[in-house]
Amino acid sequence: MSRLGPWSPVTLEERIDRMESLAAIRQLPPRYALAIDSRDMDALVALFVPEVQVGRGAAGRDALRQWFTNTMRGPKTSVHLVANHIVDFDDADHAHGVVYCRDELERPERLEWEVGMLQYWDAYERVDGEWCFRRRRFHRWYICDALTRPSHGAGVNVGADSLTTHQLPEAFDTWAAFWEDAEP
Repeated sequence: MSRLGPWSPVTLEERIDRMESLAAIRQLPPRYALAIDSRDMDALVALFVPEVQVGRGAAGRDALRQWFTNTMRGPKTSVHLVANHIVDFDDADHAHGVVYCRDELERPERLEWEVGMLQYWDAYERVDGEWCFRRRRFHRWYICDALTRPSHGAGVNVGADSLTTHQLPEAFDTWAAFWEDAEP
């Protein structure tokens, strides 16, 4: 397996396609951040496959638009800064990746400005020649008021408007094994 995943292109055309695909996939997270922060729900949902699964009972971009609209009415302002994007290709039309993100959320009703660190664990798919998110799951280290020193799990899955997520670093498959094998 190469550093770009299990799929290895053979021909020059496949290699060029993978390079172009990598560039297109790497545009998705910053475009997502811009769409979220500007509250451009049309641009946001256009980044996902048309039949995107939304929760357990809904699917499609209209359902996703409604979910994001409801969710983003919680914070007044948001700022998402993405970095460290890893992409692995499963085949010519499917890939998965991990994106680090620092997010900041203004909560004027609480007189807070929350800051947090999270990762998105993504699945990408090419649909009609365009790369899209198939799935986007986030896992969080912490989220807390900017005046508070973050601690492990601070603010994760806390509060009525909190999005349920998995706790980092425990969500990593390798985390527990590393510490089980560590010398005391």
